[in-house]
Amino acid sequence: MAESLPLEILTYILSFLPLSDQKEASLVSRACYHATHNALREDASVFSLITELGRGLRVLDLSSCVALTSRSLQAICTYLTHLLVLRLAWCKELCDWGLRGLQEPSEETVLGLQPRLELEHQAMGPKELPLKPQGPSLLMLNVLQELDLTACSRLTDASLGKVLQFPWLRKLSLSLLPAFTDSGLVAVARGCPSLEYLALSHCGLLSDEGWAQAAGSWPKLQHLNLSSCSQLTEQTLDTIGQACKQLRVLDVAMCPGISVAAVRHFQAQWPQVTCVQSRFVGGADLTLSLCGQLRSHLEPNP
Repeated sequence: MAESLPLEILTYILSFLPLSDQKEASLVSRACYHATHNALREDASVFSLITELGRGLRVLDLSSCVALTSRSLQAICTYLTHLLVLRLAWCKELCDWGLRGLQEPSEETVLGLQPRLELEHQAMGPKELPLKPQGPSLLMLNVLQELDLTACSRLTDASLGKVLQFPWLRKLSLSLLPAFTDSGLVAVARGCPSLEYLALSHCGLLSDEGWAQAAGSWPKLQHLNLSSCSQLTEQTLDTIGQACKQLRVLDVAMCPGISVAAVRHFQAQWPQVTCVQSRFVGGADLTLSLCGQLRSHLEPNP
């Protein structure tokens, strides 16, 4: 099966696997071996890019380089300190240790620490990573104005709350981060007070309490995406309306805790918000709604 696929297609498929699984896949066949090595070359490509362009680079978009690792990020933080825009969406191999400039934990260390960390998390909340700083961290990119970490799903509060401290950052995307919590939100709010654009869609652990603490830090916010944040209610709408006076665009689509009536009340109370996306709020059944729309288009007019 693998032998019949073009090398480019097989490389693309294998690039979605974790590095440990890619190494296992390379043993399956000659085609998988070559495809795996292609996927692992993304780090080498980044190192080459850094060498060629050096400190003159201002915008770097590596979105969907799914095999890119934290080693590449640390190289970026070392040599491209003048970056204004960094986009790393869907770089799923990026880890907390890479963002914080920590030593890469060995597999034995990770397996040994995991049970203890889980018990500590349950008893006391998120804990510091038990590793010593060793290399460059994201903090070195201190002139960043735009950062996209969408769907970097291995990132947690342990790194985001520590390294997102950019006073000039204007645009931040943290959507699809399943482990991002209120604690991280408050830390980011304090570290990035100049945000004008913030995307947090599908961050299911964010709550009204977190926004009550964070919203006051973002008076310049103009565009906010909270779609599919399942724990938010109309309380967050009130908080945002009172704290973010420059807000113009708000997306709360598919937020089951926010009702249509709450959205209408928000629009009446804060008319400066000229665009409010509110599809399927209040727990509306998406399947039934789409079927109803389709039926209305298909039925003949009387």
